Amino acid sequence: MQRASERTVMVHLTHEGEYFGPLGPFEVPLGWWSSVDGVVERAAELAGVPVLVVRLAEGVSETGGHGGRVAYHAEALRRPVGPAGPAARPMDAGTAALLGPAERRAAWATPEGLRAALDWAAQELARIGRPAAGPARQIRTWNLSGLFRIPTTGGPDAWLKTTTPAFNARESEVIALLGGADPTLVPPVLAADPAGGRLLLDHVPGEDCWEPSAEAVADVVPRLVAAQAAFAADGRAAAAGLRDRTPRTLLAQAQALLDRLPGESDLTAEELAAARRLVGELPALLDELAACGLPETLVHGDFHPGNWRSDGERSVVVDYADACLGHPALDGLRPRQYLAPERWEQFVSVWEQAWREHAPQARPRRALELVEPLYHLSYAVRYQEFLDHIETSERPYHEGDPAAEIRAALACGR
Repeated sequence: MQRASERTVMVHLTHEGEYFGPLGPFEVPLGWWSSVDGVVERAAELAGVPVLVVRLAEGVSETGGHGGRVAYHAEALRRPVGPAGPAARPMDAGTAALLGPAERRAAWATPEGLRAALDWAAQELARIGRPAAGPARQIRTWNLSGLFRIPTTGGPDAWLKTTTPAFNARESEVIALLGGADPTLVPPVLAADPAGGRLLLDHVPGEDCWEPSAEAVADVVPRLVAAQAAFAADGRAAAAGLRDRTPRTLLAQAQALLDRLPGESDLTAEELAAARRLVGELPALLDELAACGLPETLVHGDFHPGNWRSDGERSVVVDYADACLGHPALDGLRPRQYLAPERWEQFVSVWEQAWREHAPQARPRRALELVEPLYHLSYAVRYQEFLDHIETSERPYHEGDPAAEIRAALACGR
């Protein structure tokens, strides 16, 4: 389905408990609901004061998470005043319900939590001698993370990322693990609060590699493989505290997911029965996968090229919230849906050669062929984790994703 190039936005504006909205509706060029920098810019113009988006309040679209009509809750950083600005008013019952408390709300998706995260970043930047040189620019906010770019004095910009520790990896610790093998593969960490889900990163120059060059593939893939091989070889896996997505554990997690999906998805009885047969048959596949000789290791978990960043000379891998202990072929298969056929063939060749250098007797290409049903089941489990930990208004981002991945696993065949 073609993605909408824009969305229609309404903003409900508050300041320290007072209500000043709604603002809009107005059009925003980027269709993705999570991209809020354009929303912030236009809302600030209408309000006459700086604002930040607190969270998505409501979204209606044919493709969840993109296009359509969207309402956000935004917090004014100063109280709007003057004849040109919005005036305080009582909330009607519908707006009060829309903006009111909710279970499983992300810590940064409240005015207080948003300010606390930015205050923490400012304090940490001051502590390391790189105080903020201006206000933070809000780039993204949704159920998985918040992202802010902060100009600093005496150095490049810094990036504040907020996540929910309950269902995400401790990214600073994952970065330290991989960085122990290759410090240039990972972004520099300026400060971290793992328990609070806050991470402050130094700016990585370059561009995200959504359409990677042959040179970017040849650079980033062997370096990730080398770091994964080093991690597997030094015996740290069991003590690393990573989520367990090793093949047999993942199979048990997929079975548990199937047991609950009849009441939580649109999978038919026939599809569920077929999925249970598939899971029942997979132990033999896992034996064959293990015989391919690749070690269980630290897996990035979302190794698509948009998470590679390159300046044309060296590539860095970012976004480790999905990192886990698992089979490296799960990372190996991830880029396929994002790459043109020619680039995908190059990726497979580079990935295979890289693993052969570290495990000469291994059969990486065969592992990549075998892992596909397990790959889709792993994402079904992961998407269900999202749904289990996010508030109701955020569910359109991921509703239906577990069922879609199970259908993809069924379509693999053997």
